Amino acid sequence: MLRLPVRCCVMKRKNNTDKAVLDFIAEAGLLKRVKRSGWWVLGIENPESVADHSFRCAVLGYCLARMEGADTEKVLMMTLFNDIHEARISDLHKMAQRYIDGTKAEDKAFNEQADVLPALISGPLKDMHENYRAQNTLESIVARDADILECLIQACEYREHGFKEAVRFTKKAPGFLKTKSAKRLWKLAAKYSFNDWWHRLSTFSR
Repeated sequence: MLRLPVRCCVMKRKNNTDKAVLDFIAEAGLLKRVKRSGWWVLGIENPESVADHSFRCAVLGYCLARMEGADTEKVLMMTLFNDIHEARISDLHKMAQRYIDGTKAEDKAFNEQADVLPALISGPLKDMHENYRAQNTLESIVARDADILECLIQACEYREHGFKEAVRFTKKAPGFLKTKSAKRLWKLAAKYSFNDWWHRLSTFSR
């Protein structure tokens, strides 16, 4: 029986591992093209992508983690990877979730994504996913608040851009916020003009 040299076998395993990681990165890139479905149901022809949402969700997660004294790295992981499964099952709006078990589909897609990755990557990802699902740690609560708050802020921005129906998203969601920091930010955001920051810079620039 022909046996490959040990070094050759090690290199082959490394190549397979690297390929799995690169596949995962390529799959994450698909989220740049997956549109957030709730917005196009509302009539917004070119709504934000899942990647757009995840980026600002992570920014919010960082800020809220610092404000609430939570573990920043854990919160950032949750906010960055929370919607990674949508590369496979898309973003399911509320109407679809009447007929499809969204949680079951999300978990299946996520686990299949993670299972092909090396343990040093998949292990922390699975721990993060379970933690977020359980919602029994400060970090998971902060990450969930970041997700909700990002949606609320996006709704306010769409409203300012003329999509009046976006206000519907600001009626019920605030009631799900749990941290004091997120509640304070939403109280301010609800009355905030999201063009103020750049208008001030333009006004005082030479």
